[in-house]
Amino acid sequence: MDNTGFSFQPSWQQLLNDEPAFLKHIGDALQRSAADADLPVGPSIRSVQASAVLFLLGCSCSPSGRATAEPCLILNKRSAKVRQPGDLCCPGGSIAPRLDPLLAVLLRLPGSPLLRWEHWPALHRRQPLQSRKLALLFATGLRESAEEMRLNPLGVKLLGPLQPENLVMFQRTIYPLVCWVSKQKRFFPNWEVERIVSIPIRELLDPSRYVRFRLRIDVPAASARVNGTRNFACFLHHRRDGRTDRLWGATFRITMEFLDVVFGFHPPPLESLPTVEGKIDENYINPNASVIGR
Repeated sequence: MDNTGFSFQPSWQQLLNDEPAFLKHIGDALQRSAADADLPVGPSIRSVQASAVLFLLGCSCSPSGRATAEPCLILNKRSAKVRQPGDLCCPGGSIAPRLDPLLAVLLRLPGSPLLRWEHWPALHRRQPLQSRKLALLFATGLRESAEEMRLNPLGVKLLGPLQPENLVMFQRTIYPLVCWVSKQKRFFPNWEVERIVSIPIRELLDPSRYVRFRLRIDVPAASARVNGTRNFACFLHHRRDGRTDRLWGATFRITMEFLDVVFGFHPPPLESLPTVEGKIDENYINPNASVIGR
């Protein structure tokens, strides 16, 4: 037990060491919360404000001191050539209105990762409109992930959707789909991605990794509601090269939703966390941007 009063639950340890049980537990937890899943309605699913991402899990990391790999959250670190450079994010992006509906149709062919999802037959039978929307979101997430990190779509196992997340600084809603990739261990980022970052689930369940990110926001294009000094809950990922990545913002909130649904885990209260400082300016929303105070 650490100074937060936290102890790692034995049931969590058992799940992390048992891949089939871990995946079943995630799938069951997501299915129990699926009744509240808010997929887009009407034509909004194909609007520029809708994005689909893969909340990608896999045994692709082997932390120092451990003999074998363990379940990790696999994220992209955005490059300096795109908006929000340096941020950690789930692979994915905007729906391509001409291409992705065609890919969604292909996902209904036998052997596709969508048809391998155990809950697909019931969803398709009982809620055909929702099933078509889910297929479109999944097609977008797979296509974007293949472009950004060369994810093999055929090696992806769909586990279920999470609640959508609204961005604060941008007019966009993100629809996360939890997926598992078991065999692919190496990824090859394109120009949008600086590097692939794998964070062990064990670390995400450790309250001592969380801080209060005191961020000075000075973005002229943003509203007065956004600008100023604001405090955010933030997770610190310490890399083997001695550098630290910060998980915050929308991807942090998606991650906390996952940890809550699957493990019932919540980070410590914001006011109890140690503080780290940071600043973003107008370059944050432009190519070749930088995050100051990293």
